[in-house]
Amino acid sequence: MILGIGTDLCNIERIERTLERFGDRFRNRVFTEIEQAKAERRADTPGTYAKRWAAKEACSKALGTGLRMGIAWKDMAVSNLRTGQPVMHVTGWAADRLAAMTPPGHEAIIHVTLTDDHPWAQAFVVIEARPLESHGPVTSRPA
Repeated sequence: MILGIGTDLCNIERIERTLERFGDRFRNRVFTEIEQAKAERRADTPGTYAKRWAAKEACSKALGTGLRMGIAWKDMAVSNLRTGQPVMHVTGWAADRLAAMTPPGHEAIIHVTLTDDHPWAQAFVVIEARPLESHGPVTSRPA
């Protein structure tokens, strides 16, 4: 079942100007060390930051809070699998909110997709609740 959906559109040039103006102060307030390392290795550093900004905004919307109620920017972080697929991680209040909205007997899965077409970066987040598999004792029925 779907627990939440969020999307955000971010202007890459706006993020670029913010990086130029505030530098590390902005980076360290919003992005984790892993996110910063990824962005700084990329040719399109502002675009990489913009996609992650959009993902955090989209995630906060999918959690049903927006960036309020105690959620910090770094409570939501994007990393990538070896395949390149982005993965959203939540900690702190965002993780608490996710746990509270997940029905008993289910696990929450956060799906995230990122894209950009200069000057825009976009993210979609879908939070899914999947039933936990029963790992109870195996019983057999007579044939």
